[in-house]
Amino acid sequence: MARITKSVAERMLEDVPKEKRFWCQDGQEFKNMQELEAGLKRMSEETFCYHSNETKNDFSNWVRDVISDEKLAKDLLKSGTRDQAAKSVSARVTWLMGKLATG
Repeated sequence: MARITKSVAERMLEDVPKEKRFWCQDGQEFKNMQELEAGLKRMSEETFCYHSNETKNDFSNWVRDVISDEKLAKDLLKSGTRDQAAKSVSARVTWLMGKLATG
């Protein structure tokens, strides 16, 4: 796994281009990890299960393919509940913000 530098952390936390935003089944739209975290905390279980179930994990795919964060993508695959997913995103955002502060 590649080392996360300050510039990589900045890129992972920034807004994605409009055409790569995550469109949630309930109408929510996420343009960065912080919005994903907040959205996971407020979405219904039904919406979470629509995007994350035995056959797919849209959150993990978006984080891997658009944000380019393999670690968080893997953590989201292991998250069986909405609360676990929100905690995984929160922990990763906090860690990345720490990289910005320390370089």
